[in-house]
Amino acid sequence: MDVKIASSWKQYLENEFTKPYFHNLVDFVKSEYKSHTVYPPGKEIFNAFEHCDFDDVKVVIIGQDPYHGPGQANGLCFSVRDGVRKPPSLLNIFKEIKSDLGKEIPESGNLEKWADQGVLLLNATLTVRANTAGSHQNKGWEAFTDAVIQKLSNEKEGLVFLLWGAYAQKKGAVIDEKKHYVLKSAHPSPFAADRGFFGNKHFSKTNEYLKKIGKSEINW
Repeated sequence: MDVKIASSWKQYLENEFTKPYFHNLVDFVKSEYKSHTVYPPGKEIFNAFEHCDFDDVKVVIIGQDPYHGPGQANGLCFSVRDGVRKPPSLLNIFKEIKSDLGKEIPESGNLEKWADQGVLLLNATLTVRANTAGSHQNKGWEAFTDAVIQKLSNEKEGLVFLLWGAYAQKKGAVIDEKKHYVLKSAHPSPFAADRGFFGNKHFSKTNEYLKKIGKSEINW
């Protein structure tokens, strides 16, 4: 079975592709795309990896599910396509960037420009059925993305992990905090942002750390 994932990632993840859970996952996802509307489009499932080679990863942001509305999801967590209205969590992310760094809120909610600078925008679950949040959870994606996080923690050092909300923090429990800079706060969702996401200054803190270890900063 050939999984279309960027070649720089393949060598680190190919063991996962041979495991029974992954075969079951592929069968499930294929049948879902055949019988339902599923997001993101099939060719964009591994978009986060396409835009950010393994060697180039500097920052990791962990999300949960792709957006499940028409035309929103583009394979990068929290990101939407150009021309699509910004969902509330993404708008709150931009508000925090404005407060933290003084940057105006951009017209587009497409975060490809972050990914191209080395920000891995990783959802825990990489697909979802239209209008049905959480519909592809517990089918195997979480095991795969856990393996991604574990590989990054083991094989690299000096990464910044941004863990927003309890779900991301639990998923990030495997990260070696002696080797990496882990920042945690509430989730940017409107239900939680006032409880510690706003004012977390994660974007300036990330850049200060990257600068300190001699890496180029992210243009948020």
